[in-house]
Amino acid sequence: MPDSNSSSPSTEARQRAASLRSELVRHERLYYQEAKPEISDREFDALMAELVTLEEAHPELRTPDSPTQRVGGAPLEGFEQVEHSPPMQSLDNGYGEEDLRAWNQRLLRLAEEEHLDPEIAERGLEVVCELKVDGVSISLVYENGTLVQAATRGNGRIGDLVTENVRTVRRIPLTLRPGSGRPVPERLVVRGEIFMPRTVFAELNEQRRQAGEPLYVNPRNTTAGTVRLLDSRTVAARRLDAIVYDVASRPLGERHSEHLEILAELGLPVHPAWRRRRGIDEIQSYIDEWAEQRGELDFDTDGVVIKIDRLDQRDLFGQTSKAPRWALAYKFEAEQAQTRLLAIHEQVGRTGALTPVAELEPVFVAGTTVSRATLHNHEDLARKDVRVGDLVIVEKGGDIIPKVVAAVLEQRPPGAEAYVPPSECPRCGERVQRAEGEVALRCVNPLCPAIVSEAIRHFVSRNAMNIEGLGEKLIDQLLEHGLITDYTSLYSLRAEELMGLEGWGELSARNLVAEIDKSRNRGLAPLLHAIGIRFVGERLAGILARHFGSLERLREASLAEEPEELLGVEEVGPKVAASLREFFTDEVQQGRLAELARVGVTTESEAPASDPSEQPLRGKAIVLTGTLEGFSRRDAKELLERLGARVSGSVSKKTDLLLAGESAGSKLEKARQLGVEVQGEEWLRQQARDAGIEPG
Repeated sequence: MPDSNSSSPSTEARQRAASLRSELVRHERLYYQEAKPEISDREFDALMAELVTLEEAHPELRTPDSPTQRVGGAPLEGFEQVEHSPPMQSLDNGYGEEDLRAWNQRLLRLAEEEHLDPEIAERGLEVVCELKVDGVSISLVYENGTLVQAATRGNGRIGDLVTENVRTVRRIPLTLRPGSGRPVPERLVVRGEIFMPRTVFAELNEQRRQAGEPLYVNPRNTTAGTVRLLDSRTVAARRLDAIVYDVASRPLGERHSEHLEILAELGLPVHPAWRRRRGIDEIQSYIDEWAEQRGELDFDTDGVVIKIDRLDQRDLFGQTSKAPRWALAYKFEAEQAQTRLLAIHEQVGRTGALTPVAELEPVFVAGTTVSRATLHNHEDLARKDVRVGDLVIVEKGGDIIPKVVAAVLEQRPPGAEAYVPPSECPRCGERVQRAEGEVALRCVNPLCPAIVSEAIRHFVSRNAMNIEGLGEKLIDQLLEHGLITDYTSLYSLRAEELMGLEGWGELSARNLVAEIDKSRNRGLAPLLHAIGIRFVGERLAGILARHFGSLERLREASLAEEPEELLGVEEVGPKVAASLREFFTDEVQQGRLAELARVGVTTESEAPASDPSEQPLRGKAIVLTGTLEGFSRRDAKELLERLGARVSGSVSKKTDLLLAGESAGSKLEKARQLGVEVQGEEWLRQQARDAGIEPG
């Protein structure tokens, strides 16, 4: 491995970097597109780590198509906008066989008027049928085989430039490969759809459930939000996928079906379910087939797109002011089923929120048997007027989350009464409350058994204190036998106590106690996430840990009469500040924190913040812009926060200083207009040295 301090990479380093890029691209294709992996994940990660090390030592070796670009870079300041050429049009929709036949008849009349092949009237139009992915439309631009631009649809004419985020989608190649002796086009514009696989969406919602955060409604909305995140590292963690379906630049063949074949040869993700069909009966057969099978897919599809195959016929059919005449988006009906509502139960979450849940006679819908379904909240339940005993219509939201859509009112049984929300918690009997501006009823008793149980499950979860082997059933077992009362009592468990329980032996008991003991030193950020402060998820916990350095400093800031320091922290607004104050004034929570400290759980970050008196930038509002040579944006931000600064995202009259690197843009201009002080990277290094901190 070459010396990382050398001024320029050696020939050996250049050759090794090129070899690693080529090998990693090949393995990505084998894994993500062909499902034929040749090496283990660990071996792949080792190759990736070697290339990352090389590129960090010699940034000039980092190419736009390097696989390392998929992991995401520093947060963006905002999205530029680009013009689509040609525009990204929408399609006309069809909602049943009648609409499909009407569309077909219009094209047959046009074919007759244009004197097209007489066989069309007898045999039908040649079309391509494709699954309509329910995701976010995207335009990809490749120049000389390299991905240079990705943009969202926007209004069809202008979209957001999201290239860095799209680079993280592993099924989208950063470099095209020649196929079947065909050269890579000099310029290629393709259109497609980015989506979140159902399995990934389910995992993400489970993480949010454990964190006490609101669940995402469906994969499409989540994808739309993810694609427009400013931090591409978060996008990479969401594991988005993609399918391409059209060529928008110079045609590569005479038929759309040829385009799909060529795109696949070039390494682009074309879904194999597309088929050439002729005539209305063959089209309807394809629609019926996938309406039945769509539940087997790992992505949401809301219909079938039908397109004229021959490009010359498309030109003749033309388009309206809104959409091309030669295509139709046929929409599936949401898959529904009817069943009987047997009961309505209240589910108490970690934060005390009560959620009504429907208990149903089991019914098969969208590929699975459903016996429970969400009723969302009591306001929605009252609006739908769903009652116990009703025959109800059930569907899967986004074809994933079962929900009750409506009651079949004409079959309502006599005497069915409207559901009355509880005034008391069903688990502890304490009165429930609805905070001003909130929909949810909430139990505010921190000792409620349901809240305690959910709080322990969250505390031990992977993204919190990560105590392996402590699952839901074991937690219930420990609570039932009185061996634990809350998450703090986990640290008092002894192996001998566990060995007395059914199903436990000496080895398993000692292993669990060792795992619990190991969690004492997880650090401040996991602890802040684990203790269940409302609105403080994993990301905000990390921000608070880096800013304050210790639980005690965070407590002091939260209880201060004038919480300027707290409100100056990134992503902390009045709602979060109020939640922190509520948490740190609650006697039960304070007792738990004191107990955690007593049993040796770390309440400080590994790199604690400086003492307030030693923070030269304490209280300063500083904005970062441009590229710093020796710091990533995250490292620079963390250093500024250690020095006491409050780092914000936009320049205003309240900004004290702008830290500007290379390619500083509009923020630098605005700072000069407002007379805001501007400094560079060396100033930051000097501030760190003066505070006794070794800059990166």
